[in-house]
Amino acid sequence: MKEYKYTEPDFTQELFVNAADAVFERAPFDGVAPENFHAMSIFPEYFKVNGEWLMAKESRMDCVPVLVDGEIKVVEFRNLKKNDLVAVGRTENCEDGIYVYPYGFTGGEAEDKDVFAFRTSRSRETAFSVDYDELYEKLRYEKEHGKIVWVMGPAFSFDHDARRAFMGIINEGYVHALLAGNALATHDLEGAYLNTALGQNIYTQESVHNGHYNHLETINRVRYHGSIKNFLRDEKLTDGIMYTCEKNNIPYVLGGSIRDDGPLPEVFGDVYQAQDRMRAEVRSATTVICMATMLHSIAVGNMTPSYRVLKDGTVRPVNFYCVDIAEFTVNKLADRGSLSAKGIITNVQDFIVNLSKALGAWDHADDHKGEVL
Repeated sequence: MKEYKYTEPDFTQELFVNAADAVFERAPFDGVAPENFHAMSIFPEYFKVNGEWLMAKESRMDCVPVLVDGEIKVVEFRNLKKNDLVAVGRTENCEDGIYVYPYGFTGGEAEDKDVFAFRTSRSRETAFSVDYDELYEKLRYEKEHGKIVWVMGPAFSFDHDARRAFMGIINEGYVHALLAGNALATHDLEGAYLNTALGQNIYTQESVHNGHYNHLETINRVRYHGSIKNFLRDEKLTDGIMYTCEKNNIPYVLGGSIRDDGPLPEVFGDVYQAQDRMRAEVRSATTVICMATMLHSIAVGNMTPSYRVLKDGTVRPVNFYCVDIAEFTVNKLADRGSLSAKGIITNVQDFIVNLSKALGAWDHADDHKGEVL
């Protein structure tokens, strides 16, 4: 796989040497930043403290940098404590002792691109062949050397082949965490329990009698058993995305919404609890793939920095893909500040099947068939 060497800024340049130290002011109350607070971006950022440039080793958009024991911590506003030392200053080029650095993986310089060129945005006319080849290569590498987090909408629950494809991808070790909502899990479990999704056969797409009850029957039964895992075990169900996650001990976070039915017991109804749990998984991610869920994709995009500092101090890029049939969703991520996102505009059900087959995972969907939890 292509190596991405991170090049630090040249701190011997006058720009850095002559810069004043960053200013830190105390938070006036719990959950409140001081006036003129600095807000973090997705890029590496440095803060000059006692003449030394310190890098924020973790970053999340729309959070604030806090000086703690000689390190820069990145903290959500709601998690600020009174008297926390928060960096202040709205400049990004050393004027306030703060430097925002977007060029770490391009040799320290801006990428050499024409100012004007056709078809620089992503649309249904874009050729994605090279993106697929690049993704296959990255996933094979990340399987052993990184952490792959998937963000999924319910579309995968509605199609037999898409569901099977993702089961194979999980079994083959290409999934290290799953972020989704109530719908993905509900309709996947409905598929395992009643072979339908929203009352339609997941293979033939034919509606069954009283099928509109099926997802409610499933939710009710899961709630009866007390958890998804108990439901799968006690009902002796041995297929589906949630089953395969449980079988492989893959963590998943289900974030609730205002329109959820039920919901399933594991769904976080408190959005801030859901956000904390999602951030916990994203914090160590090296590749994130968002598919067919606009709100979850944008939310995770805002949580995900463009880089990751590994335990050995190595700085590496975070791969971020957004896959959706709607150009709007893919391009919305860029509008929201997730500038490192790579978009692929296609039918996500076809995408996951093609991906599974290319990775050799398709034939491993049934690896645990018949094995009760």
